Amino acid sequence: MLVDCARYSTGEQDPNRQVQELEKVRKERIRKYARKFLPQWVFVIRYHWIKWIRLIRPRTFNEKVRHRVLFDRRAVLTQVADKAAVRDYVEARLGRHLLPERYYITIDPETIPFDKLPDRFVVKATHGSGWVQIVTDKSTRDRATLIETCRGWLRQSYYEATREWVYKNIEPRIIVEQFVDDGTGNAPDDYKFFVFDGAVEMIQVDTARFSDHRRRLYTPTWEKLPVWYDCKDISGEVPRPRHLQQMIAAAEALGRGLDFIRADFYDTPDQVYFGELTTTPSGGWGVFRPEEFNHYLGSCWKLPNIRTLRKR
Repeated sequence: MLVDCARYSTGEQDPNRQVQELEKVRKERIRKYARKFLPQWVFVIRYHWIKWIRLIRPRTFNEKVRHRVLFDRRAVLTQVADKAAVRDYVEARLGRHLLPERYYITIDPETIPFDKLPDRFVVKATHGSGWVQIVTDKSTRDRATLIETCRGWLRQSYYEATREWVYKNIEPRIIVEQFVDDGTGNAPDDYKFFVFDGAVEMIQVDTARFSDHRRRLYTPTWEKLPVWYDCKDISGEVPRPRHLQQMIAAAEALGRGLDFIRADFYDTPDQVYFGELTTTPSGGWGVFRPEEFNHYLGSCWKLPNIRTLRKR
């Protein structure tokens, strides 16, 4: 394997550091090819191979997420993971009033009509998670950079990176949507409802997702849970959202008929807006403290018969 050593030879460098940098490049290339060509089951059990049998009979929430990654092939899971197709799912169950306005969708970001867009908007990819850019003032945003970012998303396969099957067959597209404002001018708090068999069991609140990201867990009656999940705790109190019951009802409507789904919403002074649906939170690798809560949340999830999971 050839490596361009010139990029690491800038003046007098520490030889050990050069070796470390080269080794880092080598390992990254190995990981890239492994993600692309290794069978999915190898990727999923790479850290907990001793407990592989628990993937067949999972107990914890994370184990059941990984069980879904391995075995669940229902077409509806791909639909709700697609940032464009999920809108049809939401409209069929809730109507259009909770959906942010969609301004544009394309396979070529060069065609985005920036001059016709409002000053604030959101750009995201349909075929992955976390691929989002928030534009709060288009007059100060470099369009060429944003277009190149979108092209980078379109060149990538989220499925190849994570082996989460739900993303495998989603058409890569760029979608431009309404910026939801909670009155502060910043990205609003994200309320994420964990829905099991059509019933909300837990609410995850994420604040300042693009700056000082923090998180807290609550019961459906807005009692703080003494649980830490993958992120720093929020400082201070989090007021009960003004439209909590409406969001719970909407989340349960979206989760009806599914063994598990996570439904995300934004709460603004005027109304609730739909965010997204998630089928495999953190890919099944999220960390709960205490770990007992991982078992409790797993007990809420009643997996369907494995034969039904193969239906496409």
